[in-house]
Amino acid sequence: MKTVREVLRAKGSAVCTTTPDETVYHALTVMAEENIGALIVQQGERVVGIFSERDYARHVELKGRASKDTPLRDVMTSRVVFVRPEQGLEECMALMTDKRIRHLPVLEEGQLVGILSIGDVVKAVISEKEFLISQLENYITSGG
Repeated sequence: MKTVREVLRAKGSAVCTTTPDETVYHALTVMAEENIGALIVQQGERVVGIFSERDYARHVELKGRASKDTPLRDVMTSRVVFVRPEQGLEECMALMTDKRIRHLPVLEEGQLVGILSIGDVVKAVISEKEFLISQLENYITSGG
């Protein structure tokens, strides 16, 4: 099974971040420009939260808050679930399913080194399964 590190190596480790003092509007603008569903919120080098489309829908739009006036610190998810580079993808998928989250920041020795989305994990798992199927088909057709 692939590890988080292998997926990051293939997809890249760039992460869009912002600060808790930025507005929801700023975060939404960055997310739209980068075509991403979540931003990591950092205070200096420390991860203090994550802001996702779900946070926007539940904590801003449904509560009638103004995006241009609301700081992220008021609506971000501050209990961030994260993974380490050596963890396997099946563990990531189980964690995402159990916690009902779509993004996992990757921390190594307390430093942000990447982020995985549910799409990244599913794509990698499917790719791995397709490779295994191909190998099994080759084995069967070659007479084993």
